[in-house]
Amino acid sequence: MDPKKNSKIAERNYEVEDYKRNDQMSKGFAETHEQVSDSYMDGDNDEEELSE
Repeated sequence: MDPKKNSKIAERNYEVEDYKRNDQMSKGFAETHEQVSDSYMDGDNDEEELSE
């Protein structure tokens, strides 16, 4: 793989527009962002176990 292309990929971050884009990287960012958001909103399950 081209080192310049690798560097460009490594510099890429999630953007809100990723939900509307159709390329593989944008779809991956959107899906990962959704999963992280869901996990964050669910909270930490360890705290429930410790308080019992």
